[in-house]
Amino acid sequence: MIVDDSPIARAVLSRMLSGHKDFEIVALAGNAAEAIDALKSVNIDIVLLDVEMPGTTGIEALPEILRLGKGARVLIVSSLAEDGAEAAVKALALGAADTLPKPGTGNFAGRFSEVLAERLRRIGRAERPGIAVPNEGEKPLRLRAATTSRLGCVAIGASTGGLHATTEFLRALPAMIGAPLLVTQHLPAVFMPFFARQLQLASGRTTHVASDGLVLQAEEIVLAPGDAHMSLERQSGKVCVRLVGKASESGCMPSADVMLSAVAEMYGKNAVGVMMSGMGRDGLTGSRTIVERGGAMLVQDRLSSAVWGMPRAVAEAGLASFILPPADLARRIGDHAAGDSWK
Repeated sequence: MIVDDSPIARAVLSRMLSGHKDFEIVALAGNAAEAIDALKSVNIDIVLLDVEMPGTTGIEALPEILRLGKGARVLIVSSLAEDGAEAAVKALALGAADTLPKPGTGNFAGRFSEVLAERLRRIGRAERPGIAVPNEGEKPLRLRAATTSRLGCVAIGASTGGLHATTEFLRALPAMIGAPLLVTQHLPAVFMPFFARQLQLASGRTTHVASDGLVLQAEEIVLAPGDAHMSLERQSGKVCVRLVGKASESGCMPSADVMLSAVAEMYGKNAVGVMMSGMGRDGLTGSRTIVERGGAMLVQDRLSSAVWGMPRAVAEAGLASFILPPADLARRIGDHAAGDSWK
């Protein structure tokens, strides 16, 4: 479904997608109210949603669209996805799977059509309870016993769909867990201050964009800056952030691998990693290091993930101790922080 108040934009986007045989336009809506009404009777995999529309904006309507979509993903297609970073981050934190800026006037043709199709394929089909979605090459999953003795540090890696997942995780986490929280989210650096603000509002925890020498504090969140990886070092008996600018094995900047490996080396059996929604395999190497050092890896489940790539890689490698929705993962960590054994 394409939701845009501009008839021209709806027509151009429809024409672009009609050139790809794997897409079918099943509904068009000129505003949020029309979109919400259509979702009551039509099954949709992906909603292309504009932000600026008369009446209810796309961001205001997003939670209801996701609720009625019953598993449908939302791709924000808006000029605000580029020029208004704060609006884009807010949409992602509310549950949008991805964002894509509209091209400038007169630039709809050409490369934008291919980029749009690639984003839609990456997001994929909706997954609904009780409806099997083909997934070639899927392997049986096995869980490993979690042996972490106490909670030293929680490190969260995420990409596409991860803003919403991480927000849900932090919102469900108890106020006191006795450990710092590190987050590596694949986002450009310009988005990070807005993302940090979003996490602080959602969690009630002090949130920092990482800087060299920043000392880790229990209950505080430290966010990789977007243009550097977040590693760790010990200075005067305290654990501090060390930013790394060189290329990572996964090719991602920032990389979850670098953060997870650093947490594994610093905290050993007291390290806990959490792998959220995202495309690709970034974080797999770091997850393996955490497990090798005696720590535990927790993974977001497929149904709640916008893109089950990064979590799937960890799960299929047999490194995950739990595969659950973000809020349930948070509750497991909260129980463990309170002194209960992993269960």
